[in-house]
Amino acid sequence: MKKKVMISLMAATLLVSNASAASMYDRLEAMEKEINKLKAEIADLKAKESASMKAENKKIDVKETPKNDKEDLSEKLADIQESIDDLHKKTGGNHLKFNVDLRSAVENIQYKMADGSTNNNDAFFTNRLWLGMNWAATDNLSFTGQLAYNKAYGSRSGASTNNSFENFDWITNENAYDDTIRVRSAYFFYKNNTFLGTDIPWTFSLGRRPSTNGHLVNLRDDDLAASPMGHTINVEFDGLSSKFDLERMTGVSGMYVKFCAGRGGTNAQPKFSGAPYSKDTNSINDIDLAGLIFVPYDDGQYSIGTQFYYANNLIDENNASDPSAGFKNVGGLYSGTVNFVVNGIGDGISDFLDYTLFFISGAVSQTNPKSGQTMLGSPDAKTGHSEWIGVQFPSLISNSGRWGLEYNHGSKYWRSITYAEDTNIGSKLAARGNAYEAYFTEPLIRNILSLQLRYTYIDYDYSGSNGFFGSETGTPMTMSEAVANGHGSEVVDKAQDIRFYLRYRY
Repeated sequence: MKKKVMISLMAATLLVSNASAASMYDRLEAMEKEINKLKAEIADLKAKESASMKAENKKIDVKETPKNDKEDLSEKLADIQESIDDLHKKTGGNHLKFNVDLRSAVENIQYKMADGSTNNNDAFFTNRLWLGMNWAATDNLSFTGQLAYNKAYGSRSGASTNNSFENFDWITNENAYDDTIRVRSAYFFYKNNTFLGTDIPWTFSLGRRPSTNGHLVNLRDDDLAASPMGHTINVEFDGLSSKFDLERMTGVSGMYVKFCAGRGGTNAQPKFSGAPYSKDTNSINDIDLAGLIFVPYDDGQYSIGTQFYYANNLIDENNASDPSAGFKNVGGLYSGTVNFVVNGIGDGISDFLDYTLFFISGAVSQTNPKSGQTMLGSPDAKTGHSEWIGVQFPSLISNSGRWGLEYNHGSKYWRSITYAEDTNIGSKLAARGNAYEAYFTEPLIRNILSLQLRYTYIDYDYSGSNGFFGSETGTPMTMSEAVANGHGSEVVDKAQDIRFYLRYRY
């Protein structure tokens, strides 16, 4: 019996150690089968031992009895069970680990137009659902994905709007208008501690990018920061990125460089056409973006971040009064941003300052009009700038809540690509004017259920903040100019949004 049980133990050990022979899931199943066999064999040993004790009618002093087969097997069984429990924690018994993020919100939205008229929605209700999934196939290679919908209460696909821009690929999961579940992100991620024989850790990722809720803008959104810096980029995108950690090579804390590239629009004939997926001469050209993120220093308390990119073949509407007229290419855009973050003011001055975060960010944009086209109302290159400052400090109510204040300003020709920003009155960081924001986020049940109250106010100096890149929707006009040109009821002068939400994450 002992020999048979030991053979079973050896087989189980081989199944655990031979990672290349089967997936983690297959190994887990095999281990569970083996452990069930071991349990049955131990039960058999117990039964035989009990029968033997009754036959001999004697007592055994457990303290004085050396380890027998049953005790030896029990210890080995406990070791295998511990391994199985560890695998269950890591895999949840599945190939993918899933997580849920459900947010229910109500917003009071108010607009004052350039001609003095008003528009509003006193109670705009939404549900936003994110379904995350992750799987690490090896120590170096993993997959991450997220499905999403963002739905206004009582709204169904196509029922609440006839504006095709609602389905624009850059913002398809940030618009609250239907119940369709879409892919928000899906990419594989490879990492290695050496690059071409050098002591440089690096990563490579390809797929649907996690390019919304980036650095700094994630603070008020109560999310982990995505890849880009949110001052200039906040849209969904398909592409790749590769990061190189330079800290070991330079000795400078947190230094790294990341290269990014992607396609925000594809020119191709439909599948069932005369020449499937060939270039369509009647459509806009491919929209591509390439850039880099360079962090020269980050020690956890003090950090500096920079981001630069160029986007080509950017678009505008052919006719702003007729969305069905489609788009046209108008030119490219250069953009750069630099930010400085202090995560903990001073050193031990007070608990309040230790947990206070302060940041300041500056950004610049410059248009590059295509020959024969205009951008932002001009055939010449136009430069804009934006400034953003914020502070986030510990809650006055709980130990883990966060409160924050932010201000940003954009100039006449400022242009960002932040259409997916989580602000339903329009991107505050795109504002040509002044934006003010205050919020507090409080946990209700650990980090599972939380609430947030946020107030956003935007005072526009010029129109076109949330338009595209040409002259149809991007030309800056003062409020008086908008009225004089007959657009007084269409151009927003001031906007405010008061939002309350409850959020479940697990």
